[in-house]
Amino acid sequence: MSPQPSLDAVLNRIDADLPQALERLMDLLRIPSISTDAAFKADCARAADWLAADLTALGFEAASRPTPGHPMVVGHGGTGDKHLLFYGHYDVQPVDPLVLWDRDPFDPIIQDTPKGRVIRGRGTSDDKGQLMTFIEACRAWKAVHGTLPGRVTIFLEGEEESGSPSLIPFMQQNAAELTADIALICDTGLHEDTIPAITTMLRGLVAEEFTIHAADKDLHSGMYGGLAANPIRVLSRVLANLHDDQGRITIPGFYDQVTELPEAIRAQWQSLSFDHAKFLGDVGLSVPAGEQDRTPLEMIWSRPTAEVNGIWGGYTGDGFKTVLPAQAHAKISFRLVGDQDPDQIRAIFRAWVKDQLPADCRAEFHLDGGAGASVMAISNPAFEAARAALTEEWGLPAAYVGSGGSIPIAGLFKSVLGMDAMLIGFARDDDLIHSPNEKYDLECFHKGIRSWARILARLA
Repeated sequence: MSPQPSLDAVLNRIDADLPQALERLMDLLRIPSISTDAAFKADCARAADWLAADLTALGFEAASRPTPGHPMVVGHGGTGDKHLLFYGHYDVQPVDPLVLWDRDPFDPIIQDTPKGRVIRGRGTSDDKGQLMTFIEACRAWKAVHGTLPGRVTIFLEGEEESGSPSLIPFMQQNAAELTADIALICDTGLHEDTIPAITTMLRGLVAEEFTIHAADKDLHSGMYGGLAANPIRVLSRVLANLHDDQGRITIPGFYDQVTELPEAIRAQWQSLSFDHAKFLGDVGLSVPAGEQDRTPLEMIWSRPTAEVNGIWGGYTGDGFKTVLPAQAHAKISFRLVGDQDPDQIRAIFRAWVKDQLPADCRAEFHLDGGAGASVMAISNPAFEAARAALTEEWGLPAAYVGSGGSIPIAGLFKSVLGMDAMLIGFARDDDLIHSPNEKYDLECFHKGIRSWARILARLA
């Protein structure tokens, strides 16, 4: 389907206004809005004020809203029966270690690289560059037509990189104005750097830290070795039992709420020709280690996992100390899919550990975070409309993809506000988010703006 004449004018405006759009992005990138460090609290507020002022200049009713932490920015614009909500976050990761940056992280620059021109600086890809693609698309619509193509709410957070402590209370307190027909989230990327993608599955997460206790003090291994229980040996056996030889998790009931991948999605994933050998080869590996009856993409997008993230106990300093430790510790993370309930997974894991403990040993568990998986309802016509818009802009069939990671906000839109979310982003795997020398490709910024303009035309 060719673009409507009204959309052609918007796309032409985006192309002509790209230098000014880059200047605006650079202004926002210069604000060191690091949410995890209290020393940058004023800068987070400054970034929120900058965005609220920019939205107001576009004709949105916008304001920086106070929270117990960093402000939220909410703006409302346009009219119409269809109500779209866009979510992004203006806070950024810390820049340490600073010595690994080639330049000041908050002095952004456009650079020429062997792969093309990039915008370099902290927050370029995660998430200031991405959120500005949507705002610039709205700016172009307003410039050409004097209004937006529908009713739009923009909702920008300042604590995403620090756990979002204020997010749920704010959503609950402002549910009426934030609830829309669908939420749009720009915090993801292209598939294999070239294929436009809509993320429709996000794995959930349960994190557990536990300690195996035995004797009430560390023991001399010459006096007690062979006679006394050794917590490290007990812990090692428990962890070794976590998977069978085929990579399946052995905890009874773990897979009870895991649903099979729909055949249509499985077929589409197969058509992506994911090169798992390269994916593993890039990090010095070669053989998939998960469930052997699953494809590599299924393993990382639609299957649950149990991974040991850390083990410690006894003496680990220089030299040697012949000791039986009183305690041994481990950190375990579970990625959840389907309808797996975080509290249930936590409960069956703890029961499974306790069932394996010998006499004189006990387990102590330290509660950490947990969130369920998110599966988007792609039967919603908005998904196919957005997929068609992305295909038009990028010249390649847009794909529905999964994500091995967790983006809690997508699930919160469903659980708190009762609406589906669509995750569309334009980052690339080499953007170095959370790392020194973060970048965002100029092509991604430009085509990202054009993509949102097309999506707005189709959705609103």
